[in-house]
Amino acid sequence: MPFAAAPELQSSLAPGRGDLRASVRLSASDIGFKRLFIFLGPGYLVATGYMDPGNWATALAGGSKFGTTLLFVAVLSSLMAIVLQSLTARLGLGTGLDLASACRRCFPRQAAFVLWLLAEAGILATDLAEVIGTAIGLQLLFGLPLAVGVIITLLDTFLVLAFERVGFRKIELFVVAMLGVIVFSFTGQLILAKPDFADVVQGLAPTRQLFENPEMLYIGLGILGATVMPHNLFLHSYIVQTRAVGASQGERRQAINFAVIDSTLALLLALLVNGAILVLAAAAFHATGHTDVVQLGEAHALIAPLLGAPIAAKLFAVALIACGLNSTVTATLAGQIVMEGFVEIRMKPALRRLLTRLIAIAPAVGVTLVAGEAATSGLLVASQVVLSLTLPFAVVPLVWFTASRRLMGELAAPRAATIAAAIIAAAIIVLNGKLLFDALIG
Repeated sequence: MPFAAAPELQSSLAPGRGDLRASVRLSASDIGFKRLFIFLGPGYLVATGYMDPGNWATALAGGSKFGTTLLFVAVLSSLMAIVLQSLTARLGLGTGLDLASACRRCFPRQAAFVLWLLAEAGILATDLAEVIGTAIGLQLLFGLPLAVGVIITLLDTFLVLAFERVGFRKIELFVVAMLGVIVFSFTGQLILAKPDFADVVQGLAPTRQLFENPEMLYIGLGILGATVMPHNLFLHSYIVQTRAVGASQGERRQAINFAVIDSTLALLLALLVNGAILVLAAAAFHATGHTDVVQLGEAHALIAPLLGAPIAAKLFAVALIACGLNSTVTATLAGQIVMEGFVEIRMKPALRRLLTRLIAIAPAVGVTLVAGEAATSGLLVASQVVLSLTLPFAVVPLVWFTASRRLMGELAAPRAATIAAAIIAAAIIVLNGKLLFDALIG
């Protein structure tokens, strides 16, 4: 049985790593909103994964092609993500195990090893998307050749090295600051674009067109399929444990509630950003007849003349770079969590980041030099295909673990939440499978 090791888990609430776990202290005087405030932070690290270049590309394509019609899909995607991320918080705080450690302890060694390789593949695919997105941002803002921008992304290793020394709360503050830059950038662009808010409200309602128009359905599937990132499930289940929660069931139940509030608020912010990208594309491109904008560089080139403000293009590029910097931090943490959780191998985060980034840079530089900069969009698609392949192997164990009373005890997910999560997991797997099938047949 997969849960053969479960009886030991409840009595071992703090196994494995000790560098970040319980590093954010709480005191008995921290009650009410003050206590809630201390729990705010991990959700914003998770939210960065919902604003990656893959999300940008699908939102741009949907907004330019169909206006605000697909806003409903973006909202539905975020609601699905909120449910799954709430389960990761429950797993981490209810058992003291992150998703990777739970897989290692509960599954046979061979199965856990395969799951580790798939998780590593997903992190490499995520890093590849970050490399391409950041390099495009550097090219758009400073005019650097794409290959040079790709190589410059190696410097983010020093950012990770610096964060090793400052404490987890400082990492959260950095990520929140970068999210602030992204929100500020898109708010500025939306003000310049002057969207029709009646169309925005109309786009929040479902439409029959989604099922009658094959092209709209395909882009809608892309928005849904790119929603949940596998590394976020591993990341969130660990970083919620950075709060020094007491061992009693009541304290852990309260911590779970606070962590769910944190992740829900953060993912609603991610929804606002993704919705802003789609609305911006609708107002700037669809309304002016530019209905086939799918590449980040193309959007950047068009946005300034269409809005009549050069600053709009600069804001677009700045937001893209801020997104890349945030993803640098969260992907590095996720990589550490996956490696240490599955195989109990410790590696300096900066070294881990350097190795991962070198592996991601190789195809990006090679494709750019051999096939030209335009071919990098194909690499971006390929990274999403890899994520589609690896996603089920993170989602299914998560839903299974949190439904198990043998593993979770009284903190197991309510039956309604488990049913909803199972339906969401099945939908994401089917949608990602369709995207994979479509990608393979061209």
